[in-house]
Amino acid sequence: YQTHSKMRINGGLAKGIPLRVTKTNKLRPATDANRERLFSSLGHFIQEKSILDLFAGTGSYGLEALSRGARSATFVEADRKVFRDLKLNLANTAKSAKLTPDAGCLENRDVIEFLRHCDDTFDLVFLDPPYSEFTQLGSIVLELLKSRNLVGADSLLVHESPPEEMKDFPGWSLIKTLGKEKRGSPSYRFYKLSQPESFQ
Repeated sequence: YQTHSKMRINGGLAKGIPLRVTKTNKLRPATDANRERLFSSLGHFIQEKSILDLFAGTGSYGLEALSRGARSATFVEADRKVFRDLKLNLANTAKSAKLTPDAGCLENRDVIEFLRHCDDTFDLVFLDPPYSEFTQLGSIVLELLKSRNLVGADSLLVHESPPEEMKDFPGWSLIKTLGKEKRGSPSYRFYKLSQPESFQ
């Protein structure tokens, strides 16, 4: 195990709380600088929102959102070892930010299986799967979010991805890209559900 000395909550009530990071090649924790840029860009959108953190890893996105005023966050992570640290990170953040016990919900499950059985609707979804798996999983995840009504018309999906990843998905509109689109360096893509063409 190692705790990245740099891996902390960047802002809000739990600012400065260190996050435990499991040593595994599956994890690619978002750097503090990248997360800071993302959350500055999201600004007040976070307030009182319900968050879904898919392939949550350390939980840094959902925890950052809770620290900054989100109403609740659901974390989905299949890896058992990683999940143990995620649990600890949530407990520490919740204590520091004085969150209610039900603010964070932890799901130690496969993401696709979770989405197939979930009935909630979320305002903000963080999607940060292992890059190698995204090619197979990406379109299934986006399709399930849409077809099972897990997101609404005003919901936002944020996908961290290198520019070479596919970015067009049926039923979704790419509304913004944050960060430089240069090979190998991740940027954030913001999606919303495409609005049906209004009748003229």
